[in-house]
Amino acid sequence: MNAKSAISKEIFAPHDERMLGAVQVKRRTKKKIPFLATGGQGEYLTYICLSVLCFFMCSVTNKKPPQASITKVKQFEGSTSFVRRTQWMLEQLRQVNGIDPNRDSPEFDLLFENAFDQWVASTASEKCTFFQVLHHTCQRYLTDKKPEFINCQSKIMGGNSILHSAADSVTSAVQKASQALNERGERLGRAEEKTEELKNSAQQFAETAHKVRFWQDK
Repeated sequence: MNAKSAISKEIFAPHDERMLGAVQVKRRTKKKIPFLATGGQGEYLTYICLSVLCFFMCSVTNKKPPQASITKVKQFEGSTSFVRRTQWMLEQLRQVNGIDPNRDSPEFDLLFENAFDQWVASTASEKCTFFQVLHHTCQRYLTDKKPEFINCQSKIMGGNSILHSAADSVTSAVQKASQALNERGERLGRAEEKTEELKNSAQQFAETAHKVRFWQDK
């Protein structure tokens, strides 16, 4: 099981949350730590995760909308488990900065109501995938105060996004399956026609043989 699958199972699933995407990151600029701070837990890996929580009120007519959130998850050196750290509601996200709209870059910034972080993803492609899912989720779940996406490549905002590619792949697979079934149906139809022809020929042959034998007996 890879790290993201483990995070989904260990951190989000027990709380009825569905993880939509995650990106492994490290800080682009080191966070200032107070001079007297001690007792650190050593090296760790950091993941920025996007999840959605679906819950319902008692009355069927008063169904609450799903709540999406962004969570910082850490895995400390020497440990196989993950720890949930800071969490923001998606409504608190104010700006997503892709840094450079003209090239694949792993750097990005996230600006919240009360926080600002500068990150570097493990790869530019992982950042791109996370941004595509994040943009789609914002469009789907937020009605007001949607975050601003700046300095982002056009493929993140739509067009060649991974979501559209996945949808195209599914559509293509369905079309191929349908075509295969049609071709199989045509082959079966031709086989049935041949079987019927052979059956009729055999029946005619049997009738002819019967008549010949009848006249021979006379």
